[in-house]
Amino acid sequence: MEREQDLYPPIKALLERQGYTVKGEVGPADIMAVRDGSDPVIVELKLRFSLALFHQAIARLKITDQVYLGVSKPTGRTARRALRDNLAMCRRLGLGLITVRADGAVEVQCDPGPYAPRKNKVKAARMLREFDRLEGDPNAGGATRYGIVTAYRQDALKCAAHLAEHGATKGSEVAAATGVSVATRLMRENHYGWFDKVETGVYGLSSAGEEGLKHWAYSWEDADET
Repeated sequence: MEREQDLYPPIKALLERQGYTVKGEVGPADIMAVRDGSDPVIVELKLRFSLALFHQAIARLKITDQVYLGVSKPTGRTARRALRDNLAMCRRLGLGLITVRADGAVEVQCDPGPYAPRKNKVKAARMLREFDRLEGDPNAGGATRYGIVTAYRQDALKCAAHLAEHGATKGSEVAAATGVSVATRLMRENHYGWFDKVETGVYGLSSAGEEGLKHWAYSWEDADET
């Protein structure tokens, strides 16, 4: 689809098959459809999702509860995520969503109506565990200069700091000194490339680890002070 007007014929045909009389550009609406015994349907057209499109659709809710967004179906590497995220937004706002493929096929992704998403208890528990494990408040409500400080990274920094001070050390000794119970596994997995295996169960600090301590020093030093 190259123009918004190209979205009109397939969506009009869809509504007409459902018994609606359909007209374009009625007042502020891109498409308005009327059927005896039913609330009018309004569809706002755009080639792609945008904040302006959501604003227009929300404004049409003052006229009818049956408001849809009509867009070209996203394509490309991020298409599935773009569609999923915007579909969730539509449901959250009580809007419907119609997508039109390049071949003209029309797909109704959701209809307007109230929506109450189910809470994900597993994700909530995971976030609470991460909250409890984080020492201090290293991220200041946003990304740091080098990324997000996680509890895992804080543990890795504690291990790296110990090795920087004491040299190559057995994992069990690092665990006892730092309080990181999984120190041996953490250094063995070496997710950040900060550790060198010297011999079985013994690890030293790599050059990447030395750089990591410089870059992330504030995130664990501040935590130690809390």
